[in-house]
Amino acid sequence: MRSIARRLGRSPSTVSRELARDGDRAGGYRAMTAHAREYVRASRPKPAKLVVNLPLRRQVEEDLRRRYSPEQIVGRLRRQFPDDPEMLVSAETIYQSLYVQSRGALRRDLTRCLRTGRALRRPGRQANKRRNQIPDMINITQRPAQADDRAVPGHWEGDLILGKNNLSAIGTLVERTTGYTMLVHLPNGYETEQVRDALTQKIKTIPDILRASLTWDQGAEMGAWKEVSVAADIDIYFCDPHAPWQRGTSENTNGLLRQYFPKGTDLSKHSAMDLDWVATELNDRPRKRLGFAKPIEEIGPLLLR
Repeated sequence: MRSIARRLGRSPSTVSRELARDGDRAGGYRAMTAHAREYVRASRPKPAKLVVNLPLRRQVEEDLRRRYSPEQIVGRLRRQFPDDPEMLVSAETIYQSLYVQSRGALRRDLTRCLRTGRALRRPGRQANKRRNQIPDMINITQRPAQADDRAVPGHWEGDLILGKNNLSAIGTLVERTTGYTMLVHLPNGYETEQVRDALTQKIKTIPDILRASLTWDQGAEMGAWKEVSVAADIDIYFCDPHAPWQRGTSENTNGLLRQYFPKGTDLSKHSAMDLDWVATELNDRPRKRLGFAKPIEEIGPLLLR
């Protein structure tokens, strides 16, 4: 077997397993017979795990309705059932159970609970963002180093998500270390004065210990950033043009928020209470980079100070 393995460029254990699996009783081996056996094994009906495991399927369906992504569901299952392999499943299995008819263990309409809401799997694309020069702005390169390594909570990223024909908007604030999200109500538009007043009011609800810095893009809505900085007692920095990766946490959160506020809809119809409800649900979602803990679990003790 070792000689065969050397000639084939394979491990001796690979050859050994192949002979044990498909060799005959006399110790011989026929390639055509072995191939036929493996073909039958590979093509036999294999019920999907989510078909035969009803408790697991119920848990996955419940988490999908809570708008968890398949990856978040998998990570959360590992935290909840670390010693029960029957309650573990891969993200790809969840996707296939939703999208592949022959493996349809999950109801097809649950695809609407995914971030994209699409009935077919396909890659998304990122929309272009507005960039404008801000007078006397302080560049992100001057932001404290502790904000970059996410070691200390209190550094936020901000942005706007826009509605139909750019006529309405919702402001977003995301804490870099924990991913904790707050939404800013802008029912009457997002001109400079409107953003200034609403953003200042929202930031003031954050405990002082968590008001270290805010990073925004170069949108015209932040023309009064100095007034916000003074009134809310927070340092404000601005990203470079066309550099969304400098606010990666905000960009990712905006994608999550589109599940609740689809593109091409009127965002002004949502009340402040609606926004608070969405933020609460988003902060209750497990996050991969937090070891599938939830933002509210990570930041909760600090919010009480």
